[in-house]
Amino acid sequence: MPATVSLAAPVRSFRSTIVLAIILTVQLMVVLDATIVNIALPHIKEAMHFSAPSLSWVINAYTLSFGGLLLLGARCGDLLGRRTTFFAGLALFTAASLAGGLATSGAWLLSARAAQGVGAALAAPSALAFLMLEFPDPRGRTRAIGWYTAVSIGGSAVGLIAGGMLTQWVSWRWVLFVNVPIGIAALVAGRTILPETGRQSGRFDVAGALTSTIGVAAVVYGFVRAATAGWSGPSTMGAFAAGVILLAAFVMIERRAQEPITPLGLFADRNRSTSYLARLFLVAGMYGMFFFLTQFLQDILGYSPVRAGLAFLPLTAMLFAGSQFSARVLMPRFPQKALVVCSLSLSTVGLALLTGLSAHSSYISMLIPILLFGLGNGLAFVPLTAASLAGVRPADAGAASGLVNVMQQVGGSLGLAVLVSVFGAASRAAGRAGARPATALARAHHEFIAGADHAFVVAAIFLAATVLLTLIALERAPRSGGQASEENPQAADAALLEASVA
Repeated sequence: MPATVSLAAPVRSFRSTIVLAIILTVQLMVVLDATIVNIALPHIKEAMHFSAPSLSWVINAYTLSFGGLLLLGARCGDLLGRRTTFFAGLALFTAASLAGGLATSGAWLLSARAAQGVGAALAAPSALAFLMLEFPDPRGRTRAIGWYTAVSIGGSAVGLIAGGMLTQWVSWRWVLFVNVPIGIAALVAGRTILPETGRQSGRFDVAGALTSTIGVAAVVYGFVRAATAGWSGPSTMGAFAAGVILLAAFVMIERRAQEPITPLGLFADRNRSTSYLARLFLVAGMYGMFFFLTQFLQDILGYSPVRAGLAFLPLTAMLFAGSQFSARVLMPRFPQKALVVCSLSLSTVGLALLTGLSAHSSYISMLIPILLFGLGNGLAFVPLTAASLAGVRPADAGAASGLVNVMQQVGGSLGLAVLVSVFGAASRAAGRAGARPATALARAHHEFIAGADHAFVVAAIFLAATVLLTLIALERAPRSGGQASEENPQAADAALLEASVA
């Protein structure tokens, strides 16, 4: 018997290691795909003939479908089984990556990006559930969670650098192709080792998921369309009208649904609603920074894709350092409200300092704003997550923690759409006003810089308004989120998804 026990332990340990490797691989793919495409945007724009505003759909097609269907994906895992849902999502994500890499038109590429988001929405919640099931003991789970968080945060840096190397050394198409062999390997390994989980009885809130996702997409389309067709154009007004109608229908559906995908009661808590809104604007600023600065560095300053990717490493480093410092040092010692306000103020100053860019700007002039913005975001995410999950009933823990990630993805899409609309209007105005540069390239640079400058101004205004909102609306809370986490372990585990903002 002792020999059997001694042999079984290494076998279990080896199996758990393989399971963790599969989970981390899939999480890396999901997180990486939100940033790896950013560095390739100038090349995608040229190859697919996107306009500057419509280029944002390369990002938004993924984040909208991912964020909009994330709660439905988690529900699919509950009702259909985690293993089945996980493999379906991973297979779709892999196939969509192949299709995107083979795209010959903008519509084809955007469809593939949306399909990637659907696959990610199915796979990501089940991957995290497998981690919780595979590591039931506190010590093993803590180590596994540490790896999961590190991969989630570090995935942004990997995406930026890998995107730069693939774009520069091979082709922009490989920022999508790279997922194919990794996805196939994860599928083959997972089929032999991942167990099926029990299925629950219940209903799908498909109507709620679709009306919310399509409604937000319509609003995003309205903002992006306004950048080229103007605010009074029929397509712009029609998109906004459709979005409002669908979102109103979503609220009505959720109020009447027996098992709503988004319990509206979660928004009744003042602190929770404020934290959701603050996270939305914070991520909106981050997506805007990535979107405009990647193009500025390459198109205006002439950076190579690899060099542009490396330029964002300080931001990622500050995100990681800020989140760790906030969780381990600041949260136990300072009031939650004070920490959120100070952190958001740093992010606001960082964005404000990015205004006034010119063709003669140096990277050094951008480094301090990048560091401030990264530090502010890193410090803010942990207390915002604590505010989002504090006081949540165990029955609503999954939905509450899922909404944290939804706000990140949807907030990034909406925020980027608004900033792209501002960018388009400012670019057109710069092209009409005053003396115009002599060459077409100089005019394009002049218009881009004017548009990006206005976009950063608006993003800074959004964050400044969020600082005021938290000052007014956020109520005092306990200094440490640790007690709430012990009372609600489901929420504490799910809160780890906040690292996927990168």
